[in-house]
Amino acid sequence: MKGFLIGLGIGVGLGVLFAPMSGEETRNNLADRASDLQDSARELVDQGKERVRSGISAVRGQAQNAIGRAQQATGTEGNV
Repeated sequence: MKGFLIGLGIGVGLGVLFAPMSGEETRNNLADRASDLQDSARELVDQGKERVRSGISAVRGQAQNAIGRAQQATGTEGNV
């Protein structure tokens, strides 16, 4: 385990030394990726909201149809 941690530390150190981008470029790249991820998450949330809205509308429509059929069957149309 100790050897693994030493190797990991050396690998990270070498990766930083030989990184093809400067620190500022790396930060900008990370910021861009974070922004893209945020946009994707926002789109997923919006899609989820729309699915919930359409589901609620469908359930309301089915409930209204069921109420209408029940009223017709009992002859109480308009007394509700």
